[in-house]
Amino acid sequence: MSSQRADPSAESSPEALPFRVRGRLAPSPTGHLHLGNAWSFLLCWLAVRAAGGVLVLRMEDIDPDRSRPEYAAEIMRDLDWLGLDWDEGPPGALYTQSTRLERYAEVLGTFMRDGLAYPCYCTRKELKSMASAPHAEDMGPVYPGTCLGLTDAERRLREREGRRACLRLHGGEDTRFTDLARGPAHFGWAECGGDFPLRRSDGVISYQLAAAVDDADQRITLVVRGRDILPSTPRQMLILRLMKAPLPRYAHVPLLLDHEGERLAKRHQALTLKSLREAGIRPEAVTGYLACRAGLLPRPGSLSPLQLVPFFSWDRLPRHDVRLEPDMLPRLRGLRLATAPCAR
Repeated sequence: MSSQRADPSAESSPEALPFRVRGRLAPSPTGHLHLGNAWSFLLCWLAVRAAGGVLVLRMEDIDPDRSRPEYAAEIMRDLDWLGLDWDEGPPGALYTQSTRLERYAEVLGTFMRDGLAYPCYCTRKELKSMASAPHAEDMGPVYPGTCLGLTDAERRLREREGRRACLRLHGGEDTRFTDLARGPAHFGWAECGGDFPLRRSDGVISYQLAAAVDDADQRITLVVRGRDILPSTPRQMLILRLMKAPLPRYAHVPLLLDHEGERLAKRHQALTLKSLREAGIRPEAVTGYLACRAGLLPRPGSLSPLQLVPFFSWDRLPRHDVRLEPDMLPRLRGLRLATAPCAR
């Protein structure tokens, strides 16, 4: 891991990539990394390294109930084991969300003063009752703007009833962008859930606000992540536009699924990187196998991330989610160190 910093003078206009690519690995320290995390992190790492860019590591520990410092330490150990290094990251305060609450509050305060955000007093029960409303994928029911037009007197009445307000961002619009992994993307505001929270009613800052502000402050120009996060992108792009910050390029890669077609999650204990390491599986076997499933190699091999850099291309990635084979673990155990094949 290098402590060198990229040139801070590099700037960009919206929708344009600055001269030097700056990408980020942004894990949440709420559990151990699994093979699905390794899949998206490897593709992000390869995209940045192939472009000769700078890689930022940040800990998205904004959830105080689930985030643990011991998981953050394990994540850095897992990344180091895989060979995924980074150029900037913890322990610097810029790279840990829980140390940046004042910065998020500053941006939120600006949105409130500009009339872009408003308090919402809807209870969980009331929000749940909106289940009959249209749903955006992974975003829940579309918020119908119930509290948008409340008067000051109506807000005070709800506060006297003991209701605590979340703060929602208003003013969404249709969003179009070209996804590096998926091609042209077009989202209406309702498809992304409508007006969304910037701060929960218990005072916790939302992922959408924290991630967008971090991308702006860390000068991120390339965001590579799973396609399940795609509906969040128009929300974060709106926040960046309101901040008058440059927009990154986005790549939403296919998901890695288990052999039954289920999304990998922390419940897949046998597929955590910690479990694979303790089972004696080599890290090069993991990265070489994942590169093959990503279309970067013609067959599985035991290759380090550095050896894989010449093979990276957005055009080679599959457009569909990828299932693991039932005998994937024996396959990993059988892979031995190999010389990298010639790039196609």
